[in-house]
Amino acid sequence: MDPFDAGAGGLLKQPKSVWATAGASVVAFMGIGLVDPILPSIAQGLDATASQVSLLFTSYFLITAVAMLVTGFVSSRIGGRRTLLLGLAFVVVFAGLAGTSGSVGELVGFRAGWGLGNALFVSTALAVIVGAAAGGSAAAILLYESALGLGMACGPLLGALLGDASWRYPFFGTAFLMAVGFLCIAVFLKEQAKPARKTSLLDPVKALGHGGLASAAATFFTVLAFTPFVLNMSPYRSGAVFFAWGVLLAVFSVIVAPRLQKRSGSLKVLGGSLVLLAADVLVLGYGSHTAAVVCTILSGAFIGVNNTVYTELALGVSDAPRPVASAGYNFVRWFAAAAAPFFAPKIEEWTDVHVPFVVAALTAVAGAAVVVVRRKALTLPQALDSARAGGTPTAEELEPKHATEDSVTVFAN
Repeated sequence: MDPFDAGAGGLLKQPKSVWATAGASVVAFMGIGLVDPILPSIAQGLDATASQVSLLFTSYFLITAVAMLVTGFVSSRIGGRRTLLLGLAFVVVFAGLAGTSGSVGELVGFRAGWGLGNALFVSTALAVIVGAAAGGSAAAILLYESALGLGMACGPLLGALLGDASWRYPFFGTAFLMAVGFLCIAVFLKEQAKPARKTSLLDPVKALGHGGLASAAATFFTVLAFTPFVLNMSPYRSGAVFFAWGVLLAVFSVIVAPRLQKRSGSLKVLGGSLVLLAADVLVLGYGSHTAAVVCTILSGAFIGVNNTVYTELALGVSDAPRPVASAGYNFVRWFAAAAAPFFAPKIEEWTDVHVPFVVAALTAVAGAAVVVVRRKALTLPQALDSARAGGTPTAEELEPKHATEDSVTVFAN
């Protein structure tokens, strides 16, 4: 079935509950890149250094990483709808408080609370969308991934538009939009059935014992928290750059990556993309200002491909239930994302502005090396390969061992 088909079950004929959850997902993902274009403004407004302001990402990602270990525990006990509403409530409260911050320490703390709410929401949203969707999961997954890409693209743009007047306004704007999302989900989304088996707190950690899953999670990183200081542009221009970055991320994640995988296979695509990303960030760090702008935008394409392939590998190679594998993978992934914004400015202070990008490039090359060395553990099951090639695997082939009734993969978290 074509997910774009306007008929029953198509992308355009989904229930209001699906659209409400997808709309809130857009805003949730907007929060990730919201502060990118206003980092220099925040530093100036709160009299903070680049390394202090970069802690906005560190606290957000660190709390998100830890929260990934408990989201399945929570949602399997109180249900998906209540988990979504709890996450949205946290975001509304802490995003609003972030706008009132009088110091960078307060802002970092409120951003951490925001990360907790976002983790509860995004780790549950796809499962809820698929459960409420009409006509199967294809259109629902496409809608969710489109929401992710749109949110990642629009976050920096919203931050720039509101942040041009004051760095506080993007936080207030996010709180307002998430409050609207809270009301829409409360009104339109009905509670879904709870899974037959409750998830324990240790299940995601145990899942990382699988060699393939651990290999897929170990090399994800980000340098977005440091790039705005290198670009040194106004919020409007910086927002436009990261908007273009987000558009490429969305297009390459949803459209280009699956086609490349079908043609060349996941491991070749991932290894090649990591090497190209390494070259891209080196030029970003050592090139002219124009080259830095172009390479920042272009990195969205490579990160989009990596995002899709890493997630598919992480959730396809393990025999753990998919929500559990997702939680374990995302714990390592978000933990690495928390470390990068902390160390990048520190490395710049200890050395010079170019070295953080050298480290990022070496990390990408190391990731490609992991793909080569661990290629056997990272080989996807034959069922998934046939599905990508256009075959129709059976439900038994696609279902992981020990899977529960709500084994819905959280793609691209």
